[in-house]
Amino acid sequence: MGAWAARRIGLVVLALCFVLSMLGRGLIDSFGVFLLPIVEAFGWDRAQVISIYSVALLSSGLSLPLVGRLFDRHGPRVVYGLGLALLGAAFAVAATARMLWQLQLCLGLAAGLGAACLGNVPNSILLVRWFGPRLPTAMAVAFSGAGAGVLTMLPLSQLLIDGYGWRGAYRVLGAAILLLLVPLLLLPWRMFSAGAPAIARHARPSLGGEGWTLLRALRHQAFWALFCTFFFTAVGMFCIAVQVVAYLVDVGFPPLQAATAWGFSGVLVLVGMLTISSLDRLIGRRPSVLLSYAFTIAGIAMLWLLGRYPNGWLLAGFVGCFGSTIGSRGPLITAEAMEIFRGERVGTIYGAISLGGGLGSALGSWSGGLLHDWTGGYGALIGFALVNVVLGAMPFLVVPALRRPAGK
Repeated sequence: MGAWAARRIGLVVLALCFVLSMLGRGLIDSFGVFLLPIVEAFGWDRAQVISIYSVALLSSGLSLPLVGRLFDRHGPRVVYGLGLALLGAAFAVAATARMLWQLQLCLGLAAGLGAACLGNVPNSILLVRWFGPRLPTAMAVAFSGAGAGVLTMLPLSQLLIDGYGWRGAYRVLGAAILLLLVPLLLLPWRMFSAGAPAIARHARPSLGGEGWTLLRALRHQAFWALFCTFFFTAVGMFCIAVQVVAYLVDVGFPPLQAATAWGFSGVLVLVGMLTISSLDRLIGRRPSVLLSYAFTIAGIAMLWLLGRYPNGWLLAGFVGCFGSTIGSRGPLITAEAMEIFRGERVGTIYGAISLGGGLGSALGSWSGGLLHDWTGGYGALIGFALVNVVLGAMPFLVVPALRRPAGK
């Protein structure tokens, strides 16, 4: 395979990863649009209905090691096909649900697993075989598909609900997802999974040809450092993100302005990811990651100040700093894991590391609501988020394996 042919195929793979990420994250987060119609239809408490989304986050996070293992053993066709099949079936069954546990099972457990099969773990394993030193930038593009999914699927879901009701909307989405299975399975996945020859050779095991196993990785400081980075960062970010609009409304902003301002963060996700990933090649990985944390911390400080001095400038500063750094570290941290633990079992290892992010996101969203209910305000919530973000940055300050230049 020539260099030009490899470049073209690599771009096709990148586009596919972007679209699959967009579908997985967009379909899961579309639940926010279905929330009120389901509450009105059944008369359940909002907390009961939100539990469906929490189950989806937990299911997605806990399944990541399994998804990585499945990719290592059976490749992308099986993993991506399973993801679409689960999401399509989950939405189709949700349209017939009459009990809360039925929605928790299909929209929570099944949809969460389906989204994990279309998300960052399989995409990262595939992209590392095509982009080599440009991996962080490629991952930034693929990961930003999540933001595009939110921007695309939420208004589409609302249009379907307005036209067909929430059950009809789930039927339409479920059928459309299942129809996508046919072209997906017919794609030349053997060629896509082979990778660019020169880069694929580099991705094979080093360390005297022994390679990494999950058990061996579990004994390495880098594994737990990256796990903790994912976990604590997710706790801090999701603790705030779920309640941003409510907080802004409570401090005096009109609901439409609050929702629009926070919605703009979906646009900034791509900007933040590409900027931080570009800095990786200019100033190095560790400074780039720490700089992203500095912006996140500045954004949290502005959010706290908004409670005392609500104004448009602070709001813009918060959205710019905090919104643009949601997920901005993901491509670099993923690239770090791929470089340290490269080999035939990198999917299993990276899936286990990503489990930290899945657990953190579920714990963060739940604990943020709990802290607000306990205290009747947002001060403790913001302080809790700040502590966790700082803890997320600490491994890049104190762990030797993460303080060296990338690739060394």
